Amino acid sequence: MNTQIILSVTLLSIGCFAYIFWPQQRLAAVVEKTRLDYLRERKEVVYDNLRDLNFEYRAGKYPEDDYARQRASLEAEAALILNEMDSLGG
Repeated sequence: MNTQIILSVTLLSIGCFAYIFWPQQRLAAVVEKTRLDYLRERKEVVYDNLRDLNFEYRAGKYPEDDYARQRASLEAEAALILNEMDSLGG
């Protein structure tokens, strides 16, 4: 009886090990990002930051001067990104 338990546990362990560490037949394809893809992602990040900044300002976490300075910086970055996207045709 004891050997059956040991054999069962051993086979189960080998099966789990093989399942976890067996090489995959297909690896995920590596997608190369273009400059336009990068700019789209960056634009979304900047817009998210603007939304967060507006929310935190309305919640009273930022003084008016800091809010204005950070907002101007984010808007300038967004403008640069949009100009570059337009020049690339996106």
